[in-house]
Amino acid sequence: MGGSSTDSELTADYQSDGVCRVLALDGGGAKGFYTLGVLKEIECMLNCPLYKRFDLVFGTSTGAIIAALIALGYKIDDIHNLYKAHVPSIMAETSPQARTAALAKLAKDVFGDKSFENVKTGVGIVATKWDIGRPMIFKRSIAQAHGLLGTFKPGFGVSIAEAIQASCSAYPFFDRKVVTTSAGDKIELIDGGYCANNPTLYAIADAVIALKKEHKDIRVVNVGVGVYPEPKPGIKMWFAKKYLVSVQLLQKTLEINTQSMDQIREILFKDIATIRISDTFHQPELATDLMEHNLDKLNKLRQRGRDSFAANETKIKELLK
Repeated sequence: MGGSSTDSELTADYQSDGVCRVLALDGGGAKGFYTLGVLKEIECMLNCPLYKRFDLVFGTSTGAIIAALIALGYKIDDIHNLYKAHVPSIMAETSPQARTAALAKLAKDVFGDKSFENVKTGVGIVATKWDIGRPMIFKRSIAQAHGLLGTFKPGFGVSIAEAIQASCSAYPFFDRKVVTTSAGDKIELIDGGYCANNPTLYAIADAVIALKKEHKDIRVVNVGVGVYPEPKPGIKMWFAKKYLVSVQLLQKTLEINTQSMDQIREILFKDIATIRISDTFHQPELATDLMEHNLDKLNKLRQRGRDSFAANETKIKELLK
């Protein structure tokens, strides 16, 4: 499961043109299937693996898994296959300890011992420091650093697998993740969605401040996970209702964070060409949340992602030309 398939059918070759193209992927648990639907169409439109066209790929939580795999050279079909094999079983677990163990197994099986030195383009994996509530963003290149250049290490010396576990640790539904940096510091982390479920602002900050790109030379594609009706409890038991309310509260927290970050982006960086793809759906049959584990429903989300791309295809093609 650790390798990607060949790029033989994705043959386009793009020359450097001085434009910084940014892909930013929201968090949202199992709803990342929607993201994959959008990205499959973008990949086919560009006719190349996405790492070859995007200079920065940022992701939070489920978006972090996808971003890391893109940066390592995976095609979207490869990532979709991994999601089908792993995500429903993780979300079907009934305790934080079991979900955490399943997530750790996914990270190890998929990423092995790969480090941030192995990625093929600029990357940002967003997690949140538990004690101070500030972001910890795992990156590859010193060019993306905003200080402490003398001690910079790709990913702070943490493996991609551990960074992904941290970014996806939606406490209290997953246990907190402790990582040890190359400096020997132990840092306790939780899901990146608590500080930036939509990582676009951090990606733009890298492009503008660290990479010193002019606003006119930046293009941003921000892909969310869609917004859906809330599911209803299937059984009349108090603990089932309590669990559902807890999931809904977490989901609402992440949605508010996402929208707030996007509003700030619009205010601060209105002149940077940006497309956000994350539609709202009202059909009762699409009722779902970030813990969804019904594969048939998850594949419907992927189809809705493809539909969302179709509605924005002309604008995306113009942005990324």
